[in-house]
Amino acid sequence: MSQKNREKGVAGPSPVVAAPGKVRNVALVGHAGVGKTTLVEALLAATGTIERPGDIAEGTTVCDHDPAAVAQQRSVGVSCAPLTHGDIKINLLDTPGYADFTGELRAGLRAADAALFVVSAVNGLDASTQQLWEECAAVGMPRAVAITRLDHPQADFDETLALCQRVFGDGVAPIYLPLHDDGGEHVTGLIGLITQRVFDYTDGHPPRVGDPADEHVSAIEESRGALIEAVIAESEDETLMDRYLAGEAIDTETLIGDLETAVARASFHPVVPVNATTQVGLDAVLELITGGFPSPTEHTLPTVTTVDGEPTDALECDPNGPLAAEVVKTTVDSYVGRVSLVRVFSGTLTTDTSVHISGHGLTERGHPDHDSDERVTHLYSPLGASLREISECAAGDICAITKSGSAETGDTISSRNRPLLLEPWEMPEPLLPIAVTAPTRADEDAMAKNLARLVAADPTLRLERNAETHQIVLWCMGESHAEVVLDRLRAGGTHVDTEPVRTAMRETFVSSADGLGRHVKQSGGHGQYGICHITVDPLPQGSGFEFVDKIVGGAIPHQFIQSVEKGVRSQMERGLVSGYPVIDIRVTLYDGKTHSVDSSDAAFQSAGSLALREAAESGGLTLLEPIDDVSITVADGYVGAVMSDLSSRRGRVLGTETDDRDRAVVRAEIPATELVRYAIELRAMTAGSGSFTRTFARFESMPKHLVEQARKEAAANR
Repeated sequence: MSQKNREKGVAGPSPVVAAPGKVRNVALVGHAGVGKTTLVEALLAATGTIERPGDIAEGTTVCDHDPAAVAQQRSVGVSCAPLTHGDIKINLLDTPGYADFTGELRAGLRAADAALFVVSAVNGLDASTQQLWEECAAVGMPRAVAITRLDHPQADFDETLALCQRVFGDGVAPIYLPLHDDGGEHVTGLIGLITQRVFDYTDGHPPRVGDPADEHVSAIEESRGALIEAVIAESEDETLMDRYLAGEAIDTETLIGDLETAVARASFHPVVPVNATTQVGLDAVLELITGGFPSPTEHTLPTVTTVDGEPTDALECDPNGPLAAEVVKTTVDSYVGRVSLVRVFSGTLTTDTSVHISGHGLTERGHPDHDSDERVTHLYSPLGASLREISECAAGDICAITKSGSAETGDTISSRNRPLLLEPWEMPEPLLPIAVTAPTRADEDAMAKNLARLVAADPTLRLERNAETHQIVLWCMGESHAEVVLDRLRAGGTHVDTEPVRTAMRETFVSSADGLGRHVKQSGGHGQYGICHITVDPLPQGSGFEFVDKIVGGAIPHQFIQSVEKGVRSQMERGLVSGYPVIDIRVTLYDGKTHSVDSSDAAFQSAGSLALREAAESGGLTLLEPIDDVSITVADGYVGAVMSDLSSRRGRVLGTETDDRDRAVVRAEIPATELVRYAIELRAMTAGSGSFTRTFARFESMPKHLVEQARKEAAANR
């Protein structure tokens, strides 16, 4: 491991803390390209954790170590980067900004106690960042804003700040202002609004600290007044505002204390200008994290039950409490195998300890419920891909374990003597299907093995083996997610191709028809003899199947009547013209013939099957396509575009309503064949902010002009 650390430029051993109050877990969130990973690199270098910052273009950053991240030059998974500032250990969780990797983002937020929203001074905000801010606000997560890329020629701090205040709402205010050089082109320092001091980074980090120049005093007073009023408004001292308005000078220590309290309570959200490449504002960010963000002891812990789902005592972030930890990410390292990133919520995880691993509630995603006991032989502090061995990980901290045989993302790690189960966090539903095939039997075996590994690591990836279309379908979050999944499959030694996703349909009769089933084989010895006459009638949609016995006079003995029904049902499952199952029909058996020796159960099953096939030739069949109930959530400004697009997809709009975040929810019925790539197309229509859910509603007749094409495609795939 030490050699691997040297290759990454890791300086020194891992920071280890035993007191949860000395830990800060912070997720860096924001749109792709705003500078989250670059900021993490700068903070690691500024604190001496690494020798020098890596470069995204060169693929040398700590957090973007995944080959897919290097290839795409953007984060595709959450990564942990611990550092020490003063006596506080900070676990920075660098999360992806692209919508396809929302599952990784949510994993980072699960492990974090606060969120640092990184916003570019060049590109501003996007709708998905606003939506994420609202989600964090709904659960009371403390938030702050770092405005980055201040050195860009088109950077505009004031405009970006105003945009953040307008979009994020109340409580957003700067605690520093950028200080420009004499030419006004470059940001060389910061002005502290609380301390009224200037931090000059002309010579790098740490800055030189001094008094502001006279030309900056008026700007400081105006912004400082607004900041003080915002902080005092959140103060628990109700007399403070009256004293301030009366002209009393509030001391700096009181202001800082009230500011830190308001940040921890998620009622005030400070804004810090920062420029990673020139190191401007790095110490301000570190001071904000250590002083303003809450420790794990101040953050509400997830709900916990027994593995049987029975209520149990609420958890506290206590190193001496019952062990309760959670796997927030799973990867496979070429050196050490499976690596599980673990957040410890309660108790202390130590080496050479037997633990219980539980995973429940994700069966529909391809993760069967599982419980097992394993022994944790080694613990590590992860720094990107580097693993530094540690002896224990106390409540509130984050560590990694390796070579677990059963741990999957979302699993709970607890004591063997007191197994527990943490309530799983909300996962986005994957809605983009990708059908994969393997050219050879050997590739099929390799694909099955690698798919199991990928599904265990990624709860936003759902594996479906469709028995009707005979396809293996990977449900992904979007094209980039699918690309990463396929690349990982191929990197695991699997030759894999993709093919169009087929939709499982149904067939039904459009008119009544008679059918004769004659299965007679008599060529000496014991033969086969079964003849039956049936009438097939179409039923209303959703009626299913009815079998009516109208045999009179014993034309077919009772035991063979059941055989006819079995044969009809079997043929219905296999399909008739297109190979899709047949539904919504009534079959009436009204006549037949038997032979005293040669008639048998098998003969009349064959006769029933043949009778249905003959009826299909004269009765006329049509295809039924699945119709889904779809709820589409978008901002009001995109409703028109969504409505217009739905009409082109043969959708029927059922109504619109407004959700609790004032977004429009369009309810519609849409054929499933029109939804194969809707996850991509909706995102394009709504600048990445639109989302939808789908549930099966019913089967419905396909328009005649589409039936023939669908039959040709079905025939080609049979």
